[in-house]
Amino acid sequence: MTGVVALAAIAVWPFYLFVTFRDSQGIVDVQGGTNHLWWAIGVGLIACLASFLVFSVFLRYDKDNEMHITSV
Repeated sequence: MTGVVALAAIAVWPFYLFVTFRDSQGIVDVQGGTNHLWWAIGVGLIACLASFLVFSVFLRYDKDNEMHITSV
């Protein structure tokens, strides 16, 4: 679970770099820094996939606790 939180925190940093990207004159460049955006999207998707896998393992259905209709 800590790894998922760490991945999400890592995904925030490239997104921050994308939002605050400046050109050589120090002006915020909206078109620049798309590489940072793609890295943020990629790491964010990996974090979502990892969290889905973590929750599917920890919150799975308990088959041993199942009671059949014919059991007493």
